[in-house]
Amino acid sequence: MPFYHKLGNIPPKRHTIFKKSNGDYYYEQLFGTIGFDGMSTNSYHEQRPTQVKAIKKQYSVTPKVAKANNIQSYRFKGFQVKPEADYLLSRKTILTNSDCNIILAAPQNKTQNYFYKNTDADEMIFIHKGTGKLRTMYGNLDFKYGDYLIIPRGMIYKIDFDTEDNRLFIVESYHPIYTPKRYRNWFGQLLEHSPFCERDIRRPEELETYNETGDFTINVKKQGEIIEMVYASHPFDVIGYDGYNYPYAFSIHDFEPITGRIHQPPPVHQTFETSAFVVCSFVPRLYDYHPEAIPAPYNHSNIDSDEVLYYVDGDFMSRNDIEAGHISLHPAGIPHGPHPGAMERSIGKKETQELAVMVDTFKPLQVTEEALKIADEDYYKSWLE
Repeated sequence: MPFYHKLGNIPPKRHTIFKKSNGDYYYEQLFGTIGFDGMSTNSYHEQRPTQVKAIKKQYSVTPKVAKANNIQSYRFKGFQVKPEADYLLSRKTILTNSDCNIILAAPQNKTQNYFYKNTDADEMIFIHKGTGKLRTMYGNLDFKYGDYLIIPRGMIYKIDFDTEDNRLFIVESYHPIYTPKRYRNWFGQLLEHSPFCERDIRRPEELETYNETGDFTINVKKQGEIIEMVYASHPFDVIGYDGYNYPYAFSIHDFEPITGRIHQPPPVHQTFETSAFVVCSFVPRLYDYHPEAIPAPYNHSNIDSDEVLYYVDGDFMSRNDIEAGHISLHPAGIPHGPHPGAMERSIGKKETQELAVMVDTFKPLQVTEEALKIADEDYYKSWLE
């Protein structure tokens, strides 16, 4: 849950006159969610943010579903997704439902000649490979390996990469993304037992302000289509803002693991939540310290959720033949657990160095045509002796 943040220059009172030194006006914009009931930010612009000059090409990015009713466990080899120069074209949806899209991307261009705004969904971008700067209307954030970037819906942004070798794991959420409510008190402050705190959340610190007019292309995502819109003023013309609705970054390396005498359930790894799915971070940690503990996870049935695990780095002790960039899908309704031999190998081990991101959805996920291009069709047989 973001907390109050202020950047740049703002007037002492909302919805009041705010003038430039030459007597001209700044223009206020309320950037809000869930009607007027959710998190919001008040920003002040050099130009009116409403000046559309043209609406040009429009094309669909709705995922093409290959298996709508899936019961098969899959492994997808994520690094087999081919790099593409353009950021938006590089985004390949591999799993989808009515609540979210799970996306892989390998963009090569260091920058784009357009801005982007997703009006459909909040975005969680996990940086697997690459460094650079997330540039937004509300300021900039430097990023590196292991960072989660949380970008609220409607935020105008660009990503500038330092190199051409980038790998991203992205979740588009049609529901707002929050920190888990059980880690917050009723004021919204993260509690002492939370695996991270406000100090770990990086807020925008650098505000780019351009008072420019001309032709500025913003590619807007709306109802599964990209619409090219040309605005008359630079979208980064904000001179100040305050509120709760802004992009932020959190590093998976700052997640402090919760451990116990016996194996802990997946919710102790929870990092973000929505009303439709949760996101967990598996990080290097000590194993269970009961003298007869089995560190490997027990066999379990996902009766109410599909489980997606994105493997980032390290030794994945519960799986055989898993590499960085692989994704496992274990659908609701059937049991899964450690691969043959994994339970036995784990006994007596003291720690793990694994790094992974898990997404558990409460609605079934559909497998897309893009997913089948990188799928291991025999993965579901991998529990056989």
